[in-house]
Formats: sequence, structure tokens, C-alpha cells
Amino acid sequence: MLMEFLYSKIHRATVTDANLNYVGSITIDEALLKAANMREYQKVEILDVNNGERFQTYIIKGEPNSGCICLNGAAARKVQKGDKVIIVTYAQMDEKEYATHKPTVVIVDDNNKIVEKH
Repeated sequence: MLMEFLYSKIHRATVTDANLNYVGSITIDEALLKAANMREYQKVEILDVNNGERFQTYIIKGEPNSGCICLNGAAARKVQKGDKVIIVTYAQMDEKEYATHKPTVVIVDDNNKIVEKH
């Protein structure tokens, strides 16, 4: 049996922009993607700490080391620039995979620079 578990997350990133006139997704700094083991076009769940919104979208790669966290399209209505968000991915695992799995957690500062990685 497969069960779904936390795979990775970027914790308390700051939304740098919200672009309603784009065709959906979240643009994330490529350096953050690599650190968090996330991939372009991967499905993510966004948890907005400021307003409690929880929604899903997919990733678009942003400029490396830019600190970019931009919600695009319909998702732009669910956040405001400056909001703190948690960006989460999950993976399906069997018992054997779960036994050795450790999720990747990237903690960032107010400028979306990495301060910790587990």
C-alpha cells in the first residue's frame, strides 16, 4: 500500500509578487527549488500563514538567487505581496521507502535567503 508523506517544504517564504494576468502557477527562485528538492512543473500545496488559505498549483522556475516567490493567475487572488507562505510537496511511499525517508525542509529569512536546511 502507498501512503502520502511530506517530501519537502520551503518554510515561511515571503511572497514577492502576485501576478493575476499570468497563466497560473507559482514562480520560485531556482536556488530554493534545488535546495528543497523541488522540480519545475511539480505540484505544490501553498499554505498562507497570514490568511489561512491552502491551495495547490505547480512550479515555474524563477531566476536563481532572486528570492522570487510569485503567485500567478488565479492563485494571485489568494495571497498578497508580503504574506508568509509554506510551500509543500508530498510523495507516495510504501513502508520500505518510508522507513528511510527524511523530508527536506528549507527555512528562509524575510528576503527568501536560506538560513537552515534539514
